[in-house]
Amino acid sequence: MGAGFGLPSLEDMQHWTLILGRLQQLALEHGLAAMKPAESSAMPVIPGVTDAATVTRAQDFWRDSIALWQHLLDPAASGPAQSPERTADRRFRDSRWHENPVFDWIRQSYFLISDHMLRAVDSIEGVEGKQKDQLRFATRAFIDAMSPSNFPTTNPQVLEKTIETRGENLVKGLQNMLADISKGQMTQVAPGAFELGRNLAVTPGKVIHRTPLYELIQYAPTTPNVLKTPVVIFPPWINRFYILDLTPEKSFVRWAVDQGITVFMVSWKSADASFKDVVWDDYVAAQIDAVEAIRATLKVERVHAIGYCVAGTTLAATLALLAARGKADMVASATFFTAQVDFANAGELLHFVDDTQLAMFKELTPDGYLDGRYMAATFNLLRGRDLIWNYVTNNYLLGNDYAPFDLLHWNGDTTNLPAKWHMSYLTDLYRDNLLAKPGALSVDGTPIDLGLVETPTYVQAGREDHIAPAESVWKMTEHLKGPMRFVLAGSGHIAGVVNHPDANKYQYWSDAEPNGTLDDFLAAAHETKGSWWPDWAAWLRALDTTTVRATGPRKPGAGTAKALDDAPGRYVRER
Repeated sequence: MGAGFGLPSLEDMQHWTLILGRLQQLALEHGLAAMKPAESSAMPVIPGVTDAATVTRAQDFWRDSIALWQHLLDPAASGPAQSPERTADRRFRDSRWHENPVFDWIRQSYFLISDHMLRAVDSIEGVEGKQKDQLRFATRAFIDAMSPSNFPTTNPQVLEKTIETRGENLVKGLQNMLADISKGQMTQVAPGAFELGRNLAVTPGKVIHRTPLYELIQYAPTTPNVLKTPVVIFPPWINRFYILDLTPEKSFVRWAVDQGITVFMVSWKSADASFKDVVWDDYVAAQIDAVEAIRATLKVERVHAIGYCVAGTTLAATLALLAARGKADMVASATFFTAQVDFANAGELLHFVDDTQLAMFKELTPDGYLDGRYMAATFNLLRGRDLIWNYVTNNYLLGNDYAPFDLLHWNGDTTNLPAKWHMSYLTDLYRDNLLAKPGALSVDGTPIDLGLVETPTYVQAGREDHIAPAESVWKMTEHLKGPMRFVLAGSGHIAGVVNHPDANKYQYWSDAEPNGTLDDFLAAAHETKGSWWPDWAAWLRALDTTTVRATGPRKPGAGTAKALDDAPGRYVRER
């Protein structure tokens, strides 16, 4: 420990640990002797209590506990085996968790209890798969919450800082916590570090079209010539659009413009009480309206479309609707960023669509819209260790300053959702998986059949995506019928998409036919280091190499569609 930490000497700790260890070992050994399977006695078998499997698991736990005590008393003795994952756990990377015998014991005890709790869940019989998955998810959440790193008396870093600052870290941490309680949302980034139009969403452009549901931004060209066919990006309306226009060194929009592409962006309006009757059909209609507005502005026949996450799901329905109406040629190609159309294996978000959760969501939307803070909390729960408890430790217990991180600023910039649409999305897509069934869903009276879609597509998935799992995104290959290029990117739902080539991060797998299973694809795919963005740009250009001068209507506001506002527009600023 650090100088002046104020803990007892090692000899004192070993003495009292010896006393405690002897007491506990006597009790444990007695317990092991008493815990014999009921099958070997006249006692009745009680499932989960005295059956052979449960008794064996209990005996394993007690043996591991004794081994852990013995390792504390005698460091030369071998304790329970530790996996590489446990050794590398970021919560315990401080050397004091490993070098101080008491905190090393606390750390290993936590892992021991955690492992046995999860094994107990996995061994439960008579529970259907979905319920067991929910129980496993809840158990992991509980385990993360009970980590000794989350409590001041069991975290050596917090103890030391409390002594060094004479408790000022706890005062500052309490101020941080009370401020978060007041605003109803956990802070993850330094307030004031980022501002739209100053150091976020600064790619030059103009709002050229506005409806009650969205604004359409056209970005200014940076090259003398541009591809004739423009690109429109549909971001998810559960978040702000500028995830694709973060700081300039991360911006997909700025990079695409620099590749000689005319880029349009849809900026969705955050829902309020006026959205009480807005449904999925309205978002599909908005996507078609945006395509029509671009065609009229640039006087082009076709548009390339990009759909990210839920907007990609909607884009697939839009393509099916256009195909059914004989208007498929309006969209030259479709690119999907981590989007799903078949929700059979949609991952841990499925835990939030049972009857109890759906009833709760109804209670949270009396004014016709869902406060975006609830959705933010849900997504944070999916990665509670990183997006909740990490901040409890750093900002509430240690009293550290918040880091200036643009991605986290975006993550906390919540968007409200139309209640009626949100409920139908959870039930029709996540719960009932209707989009994957031809004709089961209709938009504006037209049945939706994804099998009608023959538009060339580029499908990107994230290998570590916890929101749209790669295996779920892969199912798009089973439903869309046009030529397809599938790319699996390293990292997850955000970092796997927002990966500027200059960063030289991650990798992607490509150049294999999207047939069979995802494992089949990976077995045949070629791995390329770095960003997949250049691969996408090359694919897009190969579809049509025709270019035009970046003049006239290619400059925002210079054509028939006049500039209404500078980018990033009004809607993105509304709360």
